[in-house]
Amino acid sequence: MAELPPGQLVFNKPKVELHVHLDGAIRVQTILDVAKKRGIPLPGNSVEEMTQIIALKKPESLTKFLGKFAEYMHVVAGDRQAIKRIAYEFVEDKSKEGVVYVEVRYSPHYLANTKVDPLPWNQKEGDLSPDEVVQLVNEGLNEGQRAFNIKARSILCCMRHMPRWSKEVLELCKKYRHQGVVGIDLAGDESLNCEGNPEHRRAFEEAVHCGIHRTVHAGEAGPASVVKEAVEMLKTERIGHGYRTLEDQALYKKLLAQNMHFELCPISSKLTGSCDPDFTKHPAITFMKDKANYSLNTDDPLILNSSLNLDYYTVQKYMGFTQEEFKRLNIISAQSCFLPEEEKRELLHRLYEAYGMILSTAF
Repeated sequence: MAELPPGQLVFNKPKVELHVHLDGAIRVQTILDVAKKRGIPLPGNSVEEMTQIIALKKPESLTKFLGKFAEYMHVVAGDRQAIKRIAYEFVEDKSKEGVVYVEVRYSPHYLANTKVDPLPWNQKEGDLSPDEVVQLVNEGLNEGQRAFNIKARSILCCMRHMPRWSKEVLELCKKYRHQGVVGIDLAGDESLNCEGNPEHRRAFEEAVHCGIHRTVHAGEAGPASVVKEAVEMLKTERIGHGYRTLEDQALYKKLLAQNMHFELCPISSKLTGSCDPDFTKHPAITFMKDKANYSLNTDDPLILNSSLNLDYYTVQKYMGFTQEEFKRLNIISAQSCFLPEEEKRELLHRLYEAYGMILSTAF
């Protein structure tokens, strides 16, 4: 993607981000530094060279997009210092974008370098446990919060193609629910439904029982039926992406009535081939016009070579988003976040003050 044009910071106010992957938001310089320290060869020797290798340059398939992780994940996975560092730097980067609250998600097993068959990036069995990964990410996020005056929480990802991980992900959510982990997610290939992977369903049923918040990647590359499954079977509270929901108008209207939250990622949706590459035809326009409950997010800014500010610029330039809509969507994002109610009220108060709005007694 092109860089944000000079002077085009279109919403210079506090923002909330709910859908961004930690392993898709790593600094290229950090990848180079860690590779050098660990003696791992890379196909590029500079930030510019590695950016050219990692970043998508034109719309591709979601499969091609996911394949980009293979260019660098082996560098940071399983390395204690690297995992803590990327979490800390993530918070710093978000603070520079004007984000005051962020929920960052990741797979503890991938960052632990847990063996997968088939191996997605020629990894070796790691010497970190997923539990240790969560501890390290928490440490990095906590240090970043103290340093940069931003609140950061995490969501742990189950992976559709690795159902045997889901029970452990759920247990980690339970263990660290008062130490920064606010929810559980299901990510990966949407063609792998949960009827065929009951481990996912059981993990989410237990999450409901324990009061753990839930979000699910659905309706990005997969059809509206995947969104329906996420809502009815997994009892999700938010939909990651959800663009294909519009293909089932009955479902869409039902979710609008239920105030379901959609985590939209405009630039990501173009480069993964999930939506029409013409931004003027993007589903976000429909969500905006219908006053739906949604957020704007980056998804994987490293691979997209983008930023949250570029997403805001894009929807303003091509989709007709206004300053008032930016305020509205950030307020409803705060309302739909996974913070405890008291912290949520504090976040909303901060936004209302920054936006020059009268704080409603409802919050």
